[in-house]
Amino acid sequence: MTNESIDQVPAAYRPTEDPEPANTSGPTALHQRSSREEKTGRSRRLEYPPAPQPLVGPIIDNHTHLDFRDGLVEVNVHQAMDAAEQVGVIGAIQVGCNLEAARFTVEAVEAEHRLLGAVAIHPNDAARMAQRGELDDALDEIFTLANHPRIRAVGETGLDYFRTGPDGIDAQKYSFRRHLDMAVRLDKALQIHDRDAHDDVVEILDQADQLPRHVVFHCFSGDASLARICNDRGWMMSFAGPVSFKANDALREAARIARPELMLVETDAPFLTPHPYRGRPNAPYLTPLTLRTLASVRGISEEAMAQTVLENTLRVYGAFDAS
Repeated sequence: MTNESIDQVPAAYRPTEDPEPANTSGPTALHQRSSREEKTGRSRRLEYPPAPQPLVGPIIDNHTHLDFRDGLVEVNVHQAMDAAEQVGVIGAIQVGCNLEAARFTVEAVEAEHRLLGAVAIHPNDAARMAQRGELDDALDEIFTLANHPRIRAVGETGLDYFRTGPDGIDAQKYSFRRHLDMAVRLDKALQIHDRDAHDDVVEILDQADQLPRHVVFHCFSGDASLARICNDRGWMMSFAGPVSFKANDALREAARIARPELMLVETDAPFLTPHPYRGRPNAPYLTPLTLRTLASVRGISEEAMAQTVLENTLRVYGAFDAS
């Protein structure tokens, strides 16, 4: 590793490290992230980054996908959370957004006390399943899984106009509304996936007869205009690695003006690894990099930023030790 020592990487994420005797059993990933960049097709660097300095106050990763494997190693949920806890990330919301991943999520939150869960059918999957006539049955199973006491959110659901073309929009909107209704009926938070679809996402939320107590824009990708809408509506904004990317001044402005009581932090691991490790594998132990970016953008201390997002996360999802 250039300018890095393998010793700086958490042991479970080192490709040369023999499996440790502790925490070697538990749910492991179902899916494999591509070794190539999505937009360019270039090969990605697959070594996990070094661990950041531990935070001065604890936080929780609002959104991670431990059902995805990346890089050169296989890490189970216990190992992932051991590494995260070493740097002050004391919990995470594990998100399963297809049926297989949702079932994994229930298994994971039952096995690992530092995890709570969210389950849904991803908007892109919803469009494909609708074409095959499978969407309604899938949504029925998601409703059953979401009723688990340690599943605290329905998501990620919403709209994605980047990968799904016009033919899939109606199916995505139908699925989004079904998930929204689930969250209301089950009194769960709603985690929203919004990619290139801000206006339609806001319209569907505004048109709903009732919203869940907590609406969370996962991996918030809007500008100051969308942040003001969220401020007005009381919707949570969860910031991920892109807020640290050099070209994202508009996203940093949104983070600057967001009401503090509406802010969360996440990895979306194994995707969206923060600067300076963009493109490499991501994991909950890297959440401090984004937290520190948010603190810098808002001109406050790391400790104050950590305390804010921890309080907000616990308000949205409840206690991790509850059954």
